[in-house]
Amino acid sequence: MLARDDHYGDPARLSMAYAEVVNTGLHEMQAAGIDRALEGITVPTVVHLCFDYAAVMKEDKPTGYSFLPELERCRATAVSIEAAQPRLDLSILRTVPSMIIVLGVLDLGDPAVETVNVVARRIQAALEQVPAERLVLAPDCGMKYPACDVLGT
Repeated sequence: MLARDDHYGDPARLSMAYAEVVNTGLHEMQAAGIDRALEGITVPTVVHLCFDYAAVMKEDKPTGYSFLPELERCRATAVSIEAAQPRLDLSILRTVPSMIIVLGVLDLGDPAVETVNVVARRIQAALEQVPAERLVLAPDCGMKYPACDVLGT
């Protein structure tokens, strides 16, 4: 957990308190209709799909986002996807033909800096699935994990 705890003094209690707040919010969103959160919003909106990054879960990770096709029906205009670290099969991107794809092309779970050729291959593979005008390149999320010397700080 990356949050500072000045109250609970116990990671498990802090996690449960967060879970309670999130659960309450989700119940309120469900009662209102989840898509209503974006109703009338005219600026681009992005749903980020986190792959439970490398520091948390290493065993028995799924190989993709089985629910991605369902996002085609949501009001968000873009979906942000970690693709490099999980070695995502990019053919799944075809299941959201109306959305902008913010695609993670840098594996932040590996301390080695990728070569230009590795990143270029990932981009080319994405362009085989979605047109360039719908593709935005990004690192996978998880910038908190690389060592400071990798980030140049």
